Amino acid sequence: MFAVGLCIDTAYLLPSLVTLISLADATPDRASTAIRVLTPGLSRADAAMMAATVRFLGFRSFDLRWVRPGWRVVDDSYISTATYLRFHFDAGFVDRPHLVYLDSDVLVLGDLTSPLGPLAPGRIGLVRDLFNHTVGSGPALPGVADRWPAFRGRPYFNAGAMWCHPGVLGRLHTDVARIMRDDGRHIHYNDQDALNLWGLRHDSVQPLAPEFNTFEVDRFAELGDWIHPVLAATTVPSSPVVLHFVGAEKPWLATCPSTPAVDFYRRYLRHARRLARC
Repeated sequence: MFAVGLCIDTAYLLPSLVTLISLADATPDRASTAIRVLTPGLSRADAAMMAATVRFLGFRSFDLRWVRPGWRVVDDSYISTATYLRFHFDAGFVDRPHLVYLDSDVLVLGDLTSPLGPLAPGRIGLVRDLFNHTVGSGPALPGVADRWPAFRGRPYFNAGAMWCHPGVLGRLHTDVARIMRDDGRHIHYNDQDALNLWGLRHDSVQPLAPEFNTFEVDRFAELGDWIHPVLAATTVPSSPVVLHFVGAEKPWLATCPSTPAVDFYRRYLRHARRLARC
């Protein structure tokens, strides 16, 4: 038994339905998988539609809570402020032994549960970021490697998919808020940077295999050559469990280049639009 947590606003309502449909397809035991949603301003009608969709998909446990984000956000139009609610989940709201948090720009293509068995209490499971992969070598965590040289060269993790025991959530929320308040000079990617700094200080991140948060990169190759050196230095999994559409060129936008993964996403998107009209 586990809960999947999403944080959405009105702009990300339809993409979140895509994520849920893909989750349903990838989850044999939907009845024991709970869905938990945090939102800063979803309407009551949209919340009811989402609840009905979740039930239609076969998930029996759904709960939604209205929460306001408590931290500043990066100045990019494609990033939802709702994303920064991810540390507002708590054990009582989750009401399951484990939480898997997912951004709402992902497809679930495999079993989310395999990281949960070996996950130690007090640690969180994360995947190393593809673009900002190392502390001290990119824009993430500015100044941290100079202030704490032992952190230089350590892995930097993406927060778009996260596995944890709910018991860690209260401490995580408090510590991330404190880091955001007191260590602002080291924050570039908002609470993702704060999460990484927390993990560095407490050795609390349990690294997961790349397939549990695989960036969809073909869109970037269609837009420029900058991605090629990045891809030459790593191996992108061919069979992702979580496929993450990071960046501004989201697959639900008409401006997004058409790639096989984008076309696959858009089939789910058409299904989500049909359900949203119900």
